[in-house]
Amino acid sequence: MKRLITLFLFFSFSTVFAQKQAYGDGEWFKFRVHYGFVTAGYAILQVENDYLDGRSVYHIKGEGKTTGVSKFFFRVEDYYESYVDKYNDRPYRFIRNIDEGGHTKDIQIDFDHDSGKALVHNKKHKTKEVVPFPRDAQDMVSAFYYLRNNLDVTNISEGDTVSMNMFFDKENYKFRLKFLGRETLKTNFGKVSCLIFRPYVQAGRVFKEKESLTLWVSDDDNKIPLLIKADLAVGSLKATLTEFKGLKHSFKIIVD
Repeated sequence: MKRLITLFLFFSFSTVFAQKQAYGDGEWFKFRVHYGFVTAGYAILQVENDYLDGRSVYHIKGEGKTTGVSKFFFRVEDYYESYVDKYNDRPYRFIRNIDEGGHTKDIQIDFDHDSGKALVHNKKHKTKEVVPFPRDAQDMVSAFYYLRNNLDVTNISEGDTVSMNMFFDKENYKFRLKFLGRETLKTNFGKVSCLIFRPYVQAGRVFKEKESLTLWVSDDDNKIPLLIKADLAVGSLKATLTEFKGLKHSFKIIVD
């Protein structure tokens, strides 16, 4: 269950789409992470209005924790933050503070989009390093919100792929995603029309294969991640949306 939240939930949530402003101040999601009927942990994502260096930003916070019996096998307590420009969706600051079974990191990244360089401050090791990043790169939290706002799925076809630049810790990489189609999904809230995606992930210690992850997101203006399934090296895992509030648009439920 190592990196349960970091490599599964938050990475996965960077793969949803929309055509217009999909979120705003006060949006809040809670997800249950589980193996079958056994709850392994919970994750929360929330958005607040804020200011950073005089800029009006969305302050996005992510939190993931193991719970119950899972804490005794492998304790996870992760915190993420991203400060995103309200008008161009660029990340200005990314914070990653994690404790995963005693493996800890405390990193702050400040993006300078004019120079194309990021200041990576490793607070645990008390080091600072300037690293170049590609144009329009996103961090692992801001990517979720960027794609909700900026990618049009109106004319997307089954098998189409999308790619984007991401910057994580000190590394640049290209994230790729394949569209699988549309279907109606039974959720805790009723039946919902969904878009289905499959991100390409790195096979090995965590994921069994490059196409081990499948995502269902609401096919509306919110693009809410409703269900995530993954085949991991430690077994099959799901994340299910259990609660939400503060949506910018109405949430469409199919009535039979």
